[in-house]
Amino acid sequence: MSRHIQVTFDAHDPRALSSFWRDALGYVHPGPPGVAVPEGADPLAAWDDFLARIGVPQEQRNTRSAIEDPDGRGPRLFFQEVPEDKAAKNRLHLDIRAAPGLEGAERMAALEAECARLVALGAARVRRHEPAPPLSAGFIVMTDPEGNEFCLD
Repeated sequence: MSRHIQVTFDAHDPRALSSFWRDALGYVHPGPPGVAVPEGADPLAAWDDFLARIGVPQEQRNTRSAIEDPDGRGPRLFFQEVPEDKAAKNRLHLDIRAAPGLEGAERMAALEAECARLVALGAARVRRHEPAPPLSAGFIVMTDPEGNEFCLD
């Protein structure tokens, strides 16, 4: 039997980093426990109201955040506040499959378009690796707004 997983990110700003990854992956912020968030309403605003209502001090309201795949297929991503800076290269990173089924110039054009979209959301481009068949179809290395490396693949 396979297991469901959650990927946890250490972050300085869990809310902002979760919002970046939400937009990058097409995920959603779930609503607070026991709160029905109406269609089109902002789940983060619902969290603000919920945390205020249960007495969480303002300075503790951005210590964690989470996003989920709306289709229920991908892992849940959890973001937790940590005080320390990222000190070295990731030992684990995510690959975003941004050009499934595409090859060559068409694939790289799709990766470049997704790279531009993610840069506009706060990511940084690191480098491009050209296709080198048969072992590599080409990819782009990037970092999220807090410096975590990931690839467009």
